[in-house]
Amino acid sequence: MEGFLFQASIFLAAAVIAVPLAARLGLGSVLGYLAAGILIGPVLGLVGGHETQELQHFAEFGVVMMLFLIGLELEPRALWDMRHRLLGLGGLQITLTTVAVMVGAMWLGQPWSIALAIGLVFALSSTAIVLQTLSEKGLMQTSGGRSAFSVLLTQDIAVIPMLALLPLLALPKPPDMVLGETLDRMTDPAAQHEANGAHSAAASFIDSLPGWGVTLVTLGAVAAIILTGIYLTRPVFRFIHQARLREMYTALALLIVVGIAFLMNLVGLSPALGAFLAGVVLANSEFRHELESDIEPFKGLLLGLFFITVGAGINFAVLARDTFAVIGMALALILLKGLILYLLGRAFKLRGRNLWLFTLSLAQAGEFGFVLIAFSAQQNVLPPVMTETLLLVVALTMLITPLLFILYDWLSSRMEETTEALEPDRIDEQAPVIIAGIGRFGQIVNRLVRSSGFNTVVLDHDLTAIQRMRRFGIKGFFGDPTRPELLHAAGLAEAKVLVAALDNPEATTRIVDFARRERPDLHIVARARDRTHVFRLYKAGADDIVREVFDSSLRAGRYVLENMGLTEFEAAEVEKTFYQHDRESVRELATLWDPDIPTVENKAYIARAKALERDLETMLLSQLEESADDTPKDPRDG
Repeated sequence: MEGFLFQASIFLAAAVIAVPLAARLGLGSVLGYLAAGILIGPVLGLVGGHETQELQHFAEFGVVMMLFLIGLELEPRALWDMRHRLLGLGGLQITLTTVAVMVGAMWLGQPWSIALAIGLVFALSSTAIVLQTLSEKGLMQTSGGRSAFSVLLTQDIAVIPMLALLPLLALPKPPDMVLGETLDRMTDPAAQHEANGAHSAAASFIDSLPGWGVTLVTLGAVAAIILTGIYLTRPVFRFIHQARLREMYTALALLIVVGIAFLMNLVGLSPALGAFLAGVVLANSEFRHELESDIEPFKGLLLGLFFITVGAGINFAVLARDTFAVIGMALALILLKGLILYLLGRAFKLRGRNLWLFTLSLAQAGEFGFVLIAFSAQQNVLPPVMTETLLLVVALTMLITPLLFILYDWLSSRMEETTEALEPDRIDEQAPVIIAGIGRFGQIVNRLVRSSGFNTVVLDHDLTAIQRMRRFGIKGFFGDPTRPELLHAAGLAEAKVLVAALDNPEATTRIVDFARRERPDLHIVARARDRTHVFRLYKAGADDIVREVFDSSLRAGRYVLENMGLTEFEAAEVEKTFYQHDRESVRELATLWDPDIPTVENKAYIARAKALERDLETMLLSQLEESADDTPKDPRDG
């Protein structure tokens, strides 16, 4: 126990020092974690042995939690919409990479079975590193980022058939090897413990089943995850809610992830894929955001520990022995995968920055490669000497990945600046209040409404503003609010109030005009730039129109009146009268305003505006005189 705590302390201390330093240098957190692992492992020798292996298994839950959170951001309909990229782009990448690596391995003299196993291992990329880096750099919403995510998702799903295929490639063990392994298990306590754990009652039962029985148990495990997510999660969350204990939400979120990982391990499937499936099932749950907030801190910490264990696990003895061979294989793999990805990206119409992002982000091997290599060694698919080299190649390519992102940044900075059409978010929420525009005007409206207990759906075409909101825990959806399909997805058919608060006056008018035609009964509150914009919004069908500086100007005018000798009450009454008169005047002038005639040439409009201004002046002066007459006089004044 003391050894485990010492190892954990070293890992955490290395992360606290190395990661902020890497971030300050602009290298990204992933490279900081990997460098920290190399420093405390192969360089200083502070960690290693059985405790480090135990901590690595614990840290692998970071990958599981990451895929669970990814699943929460999707829904079955979103997966169906991605089917062309999943099957086309992702499927072609796996197939072509596997075949290319297999051909290269056979050319180097490997049997076809070993060559195929190596191809399957190297076809996978690092979900953990790529998604973490894309999120840090704000590249997930780009076409290149979305394409990379589709390929990674396809790879994670493909791990299942790969695990099913690898045992079929197993080489027969020589009798002396079988005898030696039997003696090792009889004399090695650790091996006996592992064997006892692996042959628990449930595992022994599954091992004894025929092929079709294992398939049924596997399908049953998947069905259990889906049915639990649909029917059992809501009652359990409501039960936990009655306890009024915040930590119980965290305990339940961890129970879901750990329980799914155990169940999937039991039937021989990928825990990460099971967690992803559960996340997709729960994507439409009202407790989705609660799960995200509870899992996110654990995911970040465990994922960081996973990267550190990757760096600490690099075997520099093997690297020193076969330096040129290992580095050559790592670079050859990156170049080969990069070429395939580049050609696929062009075939799927990726260009410029997006093409290079797609190519460079996926050119490495991934963490599931460790799983496949270890499984292949257990199944006697790969010889032990080769597994050490392959593990080192996978680790080196993962270590090079942050440098590939730096190369992307360098290439991107030298490309011509173009306006990129980012893909909008999938809107998976609806609320009675839709706020289109989250600038300085819309965000105040949103804060007031949400603080009063009403849900809102926020839309904005400014990705930076949406990401800034998310950092403060406020969810918004990226996309052009003037697009009819986005407004309908946000719940236009059932909404009670629409707030059109975009910075662009023309876009605000278009939203109001479309919403009024779609929903004659909808109450529309619109932001106006000036009086002319007010007239356009009235004609478009807005109910309440707020000039963006009108109220603040009234308040400033009231302060001026107070400092010119009026009491606070008198200044407030003048402000109120001015406000009411101006609103009535604007409604009346809107009927005289003609967009086809310049305002300065509209004689009827100018005449009525002058008359209304004289009425206002008379009204305010009369009000001030009445206020002065009603002021109680001092009896001593006679």
